[in-house]
Amino acid sequence: MLVLVGGIFTIAGMVMYIFPPKRINYIYGYRTSSSMKSEERWNFAQRFSAIAMIQSGLALVAFSIIGLFYSFSKSTEVIAAVILIILALSYLFIRTENGLKKFR
Repeated sequence: MLVLVGGIFTIAGMVMYIFPPKRINYIYGYRTSSSMKSEERWNFAQRFSAIAMIQSGLALVAFSIIGLFYSFSKSTEVIAAVILIILALSYLFIRTENGLKKFR
């Protein structure tokens, strides 16, 4: 589960980094009220969140590789995976929002 979600995060982050949304929109990109205040903030948030998403994805993949060396029950693995995914999403949002606060 972590390999799949981590892979999706990593690939999505790479796509957002290479092909960031050009204009503020409600469909594609890092869309929060603070990122949509201006075009400059929007562009900063897209790059910054893409990097954080790649970092989160790679961390999830690393945790899944570490998990190969340990044996846990299925329920423990699922609970740990959900907690790690929530932490990865929290990292992405908190890091980007803090970056936006420091931006201009």
